[in-house]
Amino acid sequence: MSSKISARQKIRYRIRKKISGTASKPRLSVFRSNKDIYAQLIDDENAVTLASASSRAKDIAAQKVNKVDSSKLVGAAIALKSAELGITNVVFDRSGYLYHGRIKAVADGAREGGLVF
Repeated sequence: MSSKISARQKIRYRIRKKISGTASKPRLSVFRSNKDIYAQLIDDENAVTLASASSRAKDIAAQKVNKVDSSKLVGAAIALKSAELGITNVVFDRSGYLYHGRIKAVADGAREGGLVF
């Protein structure tokens, strides 16, 4: 494993020691690949995913926008799904990524959609 990946894993484990999601306040976990971005609402107490959204969804992929803009759409989509579940408060888990660029765009999109964290 490269040092960059192992460094991210260490940061990820350090973050996960401090935060966890519940049914009333789930964890908004973000995964970033080179091409796409994925977001999940996770209840860690029951170990279930409550909702998920990704840039591979047909409605988001159909819009020909750059990766940062599609990340913002993913944030808005996860906020919409959480509103349907009656969830307004979440804990943001950046999964070891730096809080800028696409990760920040997901957070901004989710906040504009009505999520509080």
